[in-house]
Amino acid sequence: MQRPDKGKVLVVSAPSGAGKTTLVKHLLSQITSLSFSVSATSRAKRENETDGKDYFFLTKEAFKQKVDEGGFLEWEEVYEGVFYGTLLSEVNRMLSQGKHLIFDVDVVGGVNIKKHFGNDAMSIFIQAPSLGVLEQRLRSRSSDPEDSIRQRVEKAAHEMTYAPLFDVIFTNDDLNVAREQLTLLVKSFLEKE
Repeated sequence: MQRPDKGKVLVVSAPSGAGKTTLVKHLLSQITSLSFSVSATSRAKRENETDGKDYFFLTKEAFKQKVDEGGFLEWEEVYEGVFYGTLLSEVNRMLSQGKHLIFDVDVVGGVNIKKHFGNDAMSIFIQAPSLGVLEQRLRSRSSDPEDSIRQRVEKAAHEMTYAPLFDVIFTNDDLNVAREQLTLLVKSFLEKE
């Protein structure tokens, strides 16, 4: 049984362009007991992003130092020289306050977080209807250079092999339907003793 002084964990993972961040933002707007677990990254900050809100932006050297110090719940070199991870100190601080945390992480991080928290976590894999749709979504963002888009599409095929390791698999074909179904599913999980 879940202790009332400790929050639950929701892990949402997907290939880039599947709609994961859009769905996570929707869940945060609909479920007030959810708090966003801000990941750390060594990638460059995009124009519309805020340090400490979207990510904790670290230099590659600072990220590696945190790894050496055991400062991450999970971390991964997602692309060559580009690291993402979850700061253990932030997770422990928020959970000890009784907050439910939602993680927007890559598939390897999602599997690792689920293993760490077990039944106190629900893991959800979001996928696009096809790789072609995923590529179209990435191009419509207009925030990544062509070589990055190609790299992300190639990586997506591999990431989709992780889907069976998640508790729930969602195909984000119709965003409105996905929002509604996901909100009901998450509310049920968080309310369950």
